[in-house]
Amino acid sequence: PMLVALTTCALAFSGPAGRPTPRASRVEMRVTPSGSNGAFLSTAQKADLAEIAALVARPGKGLSACDEGPATVGARFEAVGVANSEETRRAYRQMLFETPGAELYLSGAILDPETLYQRSSNSNELFPKVLSDRGIVPGVKPHLKVYALPGCGGETVMQGLDSLSARCKEYRQAGARFAKWRSPLEIREGQISRLALESNMHDLARYALICQAEGLMPIVEPDISLVGDYDLETAVRVNVEVQAELYKAMIDHGVYMEGATLKPNMINPGKGCTTKYTCAQIAQANIDVLSRVFPCAMKGANFLSGGQSLENAAARLSAINKAKGGCPWNLSFSWSQAIQLPLMDLCKGKGGLQLDAMATLYVQELAIASAAALGTYEPPLPGAGDHNPPAGGTSAPVVAKAAVPISKAWWKMN
Repeated sequence: PMLVALTTCALAFSGPAGRPTPRASRVEMRVTPSGSNGAFLSTAQKADLAEIAALVARPGKGLSACDEGPATVGARFEAVGVANSEETRRAYRQMLFETPGAELYLSGAILDPETLYQRSSNSNELFPKVLSDRGIVPGVKPHLKVYALPGCGGETVMQGLDSLSARCKEYRQAGARFAKWRSPLEIREGQISRLALESNMHDLARYALICQAEGLMPIVEPDISLVGDYDLETAVRVNVEVQAELYKAMIDHGVYMEGATLKPNMINPGKGCTTKYTCAQIAQANIDVLSRVFPCAMKGANFLSGGQSLENAAARLSAINKAKGGCPWNLSFSWSQAIQLPLMDLCKGKGGLQLDAMATLYVQELAIASAAALGTYEPPLPGAGDHNPPAGGTSAPVVAKAAVPISKAWWKMN
């Protein structure tokens, strides 16, 4: 009886004629999404996401990155003597959205959740409706707070995935059409740890998947800080590694790539790097990274400013577009500090927001950014966009400088 039982058991796990059935490999047993590239989405859902991605990637237009939380924008207000209140924040954002001419240069605007539910004092419409009526796609920042990974020397992840689906559903009902999730990273001793790299890139992929399921086109933002003294070659190597991990994770998760957008840092040496690089060298480094890993399925990338001045960010973006050759993507801007800090400077010593003066400068800045996105911006001063080693070889902080003189000079020339 025992022999019969063992024989029966062996036959149950054997192939034809009693031959052993090959064991399933890890690849065969791995749980993957049904199909790939957004197989969970309907044809109509894919079309909607792809349309939003295309609207964001309109040539010569970029994103207004005004998604700072109340504390962050409040600190900017207080630094120039402006009281931080919900009404002050609302009035300031209204200027960014309703200034005549801004719609000529903006394809979209990234809002803080607070701003999503605020109204215009002119029309009493919610800001997403105000933006949509002007041809500017409204989006939202859905992530929560940065969290330091214990025992990882300060490396971080972004929180907010647990409740993301419910929040995306609410934001979509409030009028948002896309979302943006930032994952901050730092290069330390020439690298980013595998733990921080995989954790952040896989979080971005999960965020993108959830957004698409709720009808929001996801913008993924791997943001490598300029803190450090790493050189341009290191920046290229690490950024290729980061972006390759991101796209692999997105594909593995089944994200619909045609319905997603990238918001990367510009490839720059660390602010403490002691090697000088020209703007043209920096531009080519950016094209090298994109050409090695950026999927052609994604329509565009909107670079963050990351502490660069408007002068440098515009010079570099214009040079990138001149160097991109036959690259298929729309390469544009999604700048916060580079645009907004010069506006804040107009309020110093005035005791309140100088909305008229801010609106005038704002349109001039957007015109510069737009020209850079088209590759037609020519800096009025030589050396704009170069990386210059810090004086004495020390790591001087990168500060977004007021670019008012540069803006005026270029404005008069064009």
